[in-house]
Amino acid sequence: MRYTYLWLLAAGVVYGCAQAPPETQMINDAVAAVGGKAKVESVSTLLLEGTGTNRNLGQNRTPEADLPVFQVTQFRRLIDFGGGRARQEQTRQAVPPPGAPPAQPQQQNVGIDGEVAYTVAADGRATRQDARTASDRRSEFILHHPVGILRAAMDPAAKVANPRQVGDLDVVDVTTARNEQLTLALTRATHRPASVTSMTYNVNLGDIALETTFADYETVDGLMLPKHLTSKLDKYPNTDLTFTKQTLNAPPTNLVAADDVKAAPAPVVTANVTVEQVGKGIWLLAGQSHNSVLVEFADHLELVEVPQNETRSLAAIAKAREVKPDKPLTKVILTHHHFDHSGGIRAAISEGLTIVTQEGNKAFIEDMAQRKHSIVPDALSKKPSAPKVETVRDEVTEKDAVQSMLLFKVDDPTAHSDSMLMAYFPNDKILVQADFYNTAGAAQPRAPALNDIIVKRKLTVAKHVPIHGSVKTQAEFLKIVQSMKAATAN
Repeated sequence: MRYTYLWLLAAGVVYGCAQAPPETQMINDAVAAVGGKAKVESVSTLLLEGTGTNRNLGQNRTPEADLPVFQVTQFRRLIDFGGGRARQEQTRQAVPPPGAPPAQPQQQNVGIDGEVAYTVAADGRATRQDARTASDRRSEFILHHPVGILRAAMDPAAKVANPRQVGDLDVVDVTTARNEQLTLALTRATHRPASVTSMTYNVNLGDIALETTFADYETVDGLMLPKHLTSKLDKYPNTDLTFTKQTLNAPPTNLVAADDVKAAPAPVVTANVTVEQVGKGIWLLAGQSHNSVLVEFADHLELVEVPQNETRSLAAIAKAREVKPDKPLTKVILTHHHFDHSGGIRAAISEGLTIVTQEGNKAFIEDMAQRKHSIVPDALSKKPSAPKVETVRDEVTEKDAVQSMLLFKVDDPTAHSDSMLMAYFPNDKILVQADFYNTAGAAQPRAPALNDIIVKRKLTVAKHVPIHGSVKTQAEFLKIVQSMKAATAN
């Protein structure tokens, strides 16, 4: 009996030593559930092909409306797990609002090769993208897939920690050998990966979570892979893809970035602000894709639009103060909430400026102002300040001895934005607008709608000062409208 007891005791000690920590056991169970360690490690590449939808973040009709949808008719992502490379090609087409003409298909071709993110143009030329894009693509394309996250978690240099249960999920945090931090959730009943979450950064939204969920697992050459992948950014839906074909160990073709792309420095955000006086006390601050318009009143200045990002907007604010240093800049007028137009709102708040906007955007601005920006600390996170917001319901006129400005809400028949303002200056017969007349663009689909707005409001316009493009006369604008009407009639 004594020998039996000692044998059982020894066996218990060995068994106890063999038990993996809970976080490691979660990974082991997940690996076993999808096909086993040998099978997962044998996957050098994975080719995903299918269809689905994308959403257009920050381009909804109102801040709380559903995001516009792109129908993805062809999707292809080739992942080289060992090489840290991936390339995604897709054809997508915007789903137009009711009554609008069909949109033209868009071809997208982007990749990641280690630290180098690149975009391939239609003519085959590749250009390097910034470091944040590279980090996001490595995470989304490679790690936000069961094979990618499990391979990363099995790496001896990785750290797996904080095992916990959330509802019917087992959840664990993974820090990869590259120090990328992700959270893996497993369906407790099957141990299969249910989702991967990681943090990223958005100029407007700050620190946000990218969550990718997996469903409808199928067996592909002995490995369980999800046929259905969905993702969301913050609270917003992002992608919804169904894979009609999944291929293991496909040839890793066209994944390596070209030598000239690798040699090019990763681009950084810069600002170039030019000044053109377009009316009495009105200046166009241009120089890049998005403009601002400086307006002089008797005792202060106002700036229409702080677009794109903090760098551009702080430069525009500084230029405005340089143009008229004898008067304080007090207000910024937001044309509409779309992210490319509101990217500088936090910068304006940090400068103590009051934000003037259509009332439908007030909660959006207040939400932007309180969001956390720790991944990329911005001016407002370094100098916190509560936003000062003035709202316009339908229209308001600001007039003094120097200037007269009408701000009015746009009744938008194109479904672009339901909380948009335009600015009209009767003294100089100038109209300032965003997105309805992009004078730099080849196509002007909203020009007829803008003409209808001008006629309905009985505005006498001599000059168009756009947020996109250069100054144009009303005669030039009407020529475009008339040609479009003629084309439609034919």
